[in-house]
Amino acid sequence: VQLVESGGGLVQAGESLRLSCAASGSTFSKYVMGWFRQAPGKEREFVASITWSGGTTSYADSVKGRFIISRDNAKNTVYLQMNSLKPEDTAVYFCNANGVNWGQGTQVTVSS
Repeated sequence: VQLVESGGGLVQAGESLRLSCAASGSTFSKYVMGWFRQAPGKEREFVASITWSGGTTSYADSVKGRFIISRDNAKNTVYLQMNSLKPEDTAVYFCNANGVNWGQGTQVTVSS
């Protein structure tokens, strides 16, 4: 499966962004999808995940209550709504399918 992220950009603290990840392949609806991020000089870390049906979501403590992951299986797309952004959210955000496939990443920069 190929994954293409979009929606990153430069925002001020407190603002919102919505990331999208478009997937190729007819079996998208069967995948557990996730978002990860990597800040400069740091390890890639888990942000959020969603099961194939969208019925179960999971979040890192650092984003819980601010970020929302969702998916549209008809569009083969997973989203990450990011609200109340903080400078520490600055990172390259990656989409992941089933823990195996990665997108190229999209840069999110939050200024204070």
